[in-house]
Amino acid sequence: MTIAVYPGTFDPFTYGHMDIIERAAVLFDELIIAIYENLAKHPLFSLEQRVELVEKAVADLPNIRVTPFKVLTVDFLHQVGAKVMIRGLRANSDFEREFEMALMNKKLAPDIELMCLMASSQHQFLSSSLIKEVAVLGGRLEGMVPEPVAVALRKKAAAKLPNVSE
Repeated sequence: MTIAVYPGTFDPFTYGHMDIIERAAVLFDELIIAIYENLAKHPLFSLEQRVELVEKAVADLPNIRVTPFKVLTVDFLHQVGAKVMIRGLRANSDFEREFEMALMNKKLAPDIELMCLMASSQHQFLSSSLIKEVAVLGGRLEGMVPEPVAVALRKKAAAKLPNVSE
């Protein structure tokens, strides 16, 4: 059985993430969506909320498992018996950061392979930080995030800015 892990903060989960998941899921027997706590990024959603939102989004995909983690990513891959880490790329800035992480991960765990998937053209512009800004400013989220994520973002935005419409 071939297991791959797609790690990330997923704060919030976007259709860009979903695109990478759907494409990676057909390549492996099992794809684990590993949600990193990452308190350094000051996530908008708690780890539990992010797990729940991603689980709702991928519920129709049979070979997907969503799991939180709080250790080094390569250690998590070893814990679950995975040999492949999936990452999504949008732009040159993504490549530079992913390249640095890939080199560090290869140093830490030479047995783990990295597979980068380019984001589909319709998702190239999506970034979690931009989507959070759109939500807080009351913008439309259709086509950027799954509906359960949009609902959760609107609730968070309404709590921050009481005049933001539901």
